[in-house]
Amino acid sequence: MPPRIVTIGETMALLGTPDHCLLRPGAGPSLTIGGAESNVAIAAARVGVATTWVGRLGDDDLGSLVERELRGQGVDVATHRDPAAPTGLMVKEHRRGTPTRVRYYRRGSAGSRLSPDDLDPGLLGDADILHLTGITAALSDTARGTLRRAVTLARDGGTRVSFDVNFRATLWAPEVAGPVLRELASAADIVFAGPEEAALLLGGNPDPGTPEDPWAAAEQLARQVAGLGPRVVVLKLGALGALALADGIRIDHPIVPIDAVDPVGAGDAFVGAFLAELAVRQPIAACLAAGARMGALVCAVPGDWEGTLDWSTADEDRADVVR
Repeated sequence: MPPRIVTIGETMALLGTPDHCLLRPGAGPSLTIGGAESNVAIAAARVGVATTWVGRLGDDDLGSLVERELRGQGVDVATHRDPAAPTGLMVKEHRRGTPTRVRYYRRGSAGSRLSPDDLDPGLLGDADILHLTGITAALSDTARGTLRRAVTLARDGGTRVSFDVNFRATLWAPEVAGPVLRELASAADIVFAGPEEAALLLGGNPDPGTPEDPWAAAEQLARQVAGLGPRVVVLKLGALGALALADGIRIDHPIVPIDAVDPVGAGDAFVGAFLAELAVRQPIAACLAAGARMGALVCAVPGDWEGTLDWSTADEDRADVVR
């Protein structure tokens, strides 16, 4: 069977305020979707790997929007439509044409009610890679239980587990998040983290900034976080690019220069392309290169994932409009 990546998490409707102005009567906001795990799934699908997003949506129009859009982007959807809770919503506020803040309206949402009963053991056991994030772990006790159950099912089926720390200070405090995130990272074969997230996993404070020695941080994660150590540790270093420690071998890659318009979702796009190449047995250097390219594409246009649509044409160099 061809490789498949399965992601689990909450996807929400995304309302974007108009550029250069406040949201007011008569203004035209944009409406799309967004969520870390589905962003990863869309990016991986654009590279050409089969993907499935697993989640819970409200039995409402926004839930239908999410399901319809994901299917339209080539992602298989395994969802429970919850009649007792709404689909979550996030609002991206713009000032001077760029996003300045993202607000979430997800308390009591259908996605936060994710349950172990929503999982299909066959789907997880047959996948090549299961991808999880710390965002879902922050949503509720049942969501955390779902991730733990998913890891067990994946392990039983021989599926590799990928985990992106994705710490969100607006969802939970570092002292609460730290033990849970370390537990999930310790169960993963592939771990993604930013510098502050690496510090959190290692027992420190998630302060912004790049470690003086990123390689040392990666090696500490591989040795200390997991009982056996994740086989691949990837640090996303922003303007400094990314590095991977894979079975003790060091590989790094610079960023792809681009005029950034909207950086939200770039990290998810990086992970999606990285995992897609890993799923088809490409070397880690190729995974990093694909991740850097996809992350840059997402930064180049508004939206959390829309830049991934340029994957197949990103190398075209045209000075004139094709008519």
